Amino acid sequence: MSPLRQRMMDAMVLRGMAGRTQEAYLGVVAQLAHHYHCSPDRLDGAQVQAWLLHRITERKLAYATVNQAVCALKFFFGTVLGRAAEAVSIPYARTPQRQPEILSRDELARLFEAAGNLRARTLLMTTYAAGLRVSEVCALRVSDIDSAPDRMCIRVVAGKGGKDRYTLLSPSLLDALRLYWRLCKPRAWLFPRVTDATQPFDPCSAQRAYYRAREQAGKGGKDRYTLLSPSLLD
Repeated sequence: MSPLRQRMMDAMVLRGMAGRTQEAYLGVVAQLAHHYHCSPDRLDGAQVQAWLLHRITERKLAYATVNQAVCALKFFFGTVLGRAAEAVSIPYARTPQRQPEILSRDELARLFEAAGNLRARTLLMTTYAAGLRVSEVCALRVSDIDSAPDRMCIRVVAGKGGKDRYTLLSPSLLDALRLYWRLCKPRAWLFPRVTDATQPFDPCSAQRAYYRAREQAGKGGKDRYTLLSPSLLD
């Protein structure tokens, strides 16, 4: 491991960045270095902007994807290298504002039913009903579900930005979770890993389950499912 990569990792750990964020930031800097075939600390703001433009015009990447790279590079140049002026010169791409796609009750039921098994179906329902990110739903513990009538909430531990929060637990989701618990008997993690119940469900596996359900639900001309991008993609 190069000293520069270690410096960046240490800086992210000190600031309490999530593991997936660290991996994403390191990946962006590695891609930049590979593009120019040199150490990234030898590049300047103009070269970074040219690379970002290449990703938009040549590789046709989404603006949201490019802006994730911008965040990583601003951190690298501004925080790790201490070159604040160059960090400021790296612009964000203006992301087109679109209204989220809203599915009907029947369409949601079709999506959940297409999940294929009870674990995947309940995971998708929990994600959608509670407004969770993929990393958050996979990290839920059985003890995070508070079904007391005067509370009815789900505790999210170390969510975005490392912050804890609570989200609402609807009666219909509670019924689904109770059915899932009776049949699958999760102990610690609400959605344990299939191969090792002592570990939480892998976010990549959760994303694949979503894509499979979306593809299956979209058969028969249901194009609306291809537009649906819930937090499972985050």
